[in-house]
Amino acid sequence: MKRLVATVTGFSFLCGSAALAGEAQAVSIATNGGSATANATAIGNARATAVASATRGGRAVANSTARGHQRGFADSRAVAMADRGLAISNSNADALGIFGGSAIADSESIAATIGGVAISNSDASARGTFRGRAVSRSTSTALSEYGQAVSDSRAVSRGSFGGRATSVSDAFSNTFGGRADSRVQAVSAARSQGQALSDGVGVSISGRFKHAGSEVSAVSRAYRFGQARSRVVSVEIRH
Repeated sequence: MKRLVATVTGFSFLCGSAALAGEAQAVSIATNGGSATANATAIGNARATAVASATRGGRAVANSTARGHQRGFADSRAVAMADRGLAISNSNADALGIFGGSAIADSESIAATIGGVAISNSDASARGTFRGRAVSRSTSTALSEYGQAVSDSRAVSRGSFGGRATSVSDAFSNTFGGRADSRVQAVSAARSQGQALSDGVGVSISGRFKHAGSEVSAVSRAYRFGQARSRVVSVEIRH
């Protein structure tokens, strides 16, 4: 969280951008019930970040996509904030590592609102082949006060031919006087002497008489002398 906030602070105000290699950043702000949309796309070993903010019943949508190829690295961040409105944050990252290369896909999505609806989605996918290393981490956070908070997170890693696949997925949903839903999925697959590690954590917090739901799924598959391990944690809190 601290790393993401520090990154957001130094941004230039761009409406939308895309880069074939390097970085892409987008920031959009709307006031007095307006609509703010920020999109950022980076292709290559790139990093993409999108931030959207809206006030007074406005609508804030932040989308960020990053792609990494060959031995590639992909990093994606999306933040959406709305005051008594709608905040939607989507982040996606994909990476591919072959021939001993390392593929790391890291995706983070944050949506926050006061008296509105906060929806946060994050997706990360990594593939490592021929002794490549695939690591995918997905984090989704939804915060809402007297509203609805929905958090989704998904991480998928695949390792083959001696490759190693590691998937970590975290979803956190918190609301005061509203509804909180948290959904997590982490999938890892390894074949031909590969390794698959999968971890999933879901946390949902709401008021004492309100809804707090947490759905967590962690699946690891190993084929042809591969190794598989999975772990899952689900927490529901009402205060």
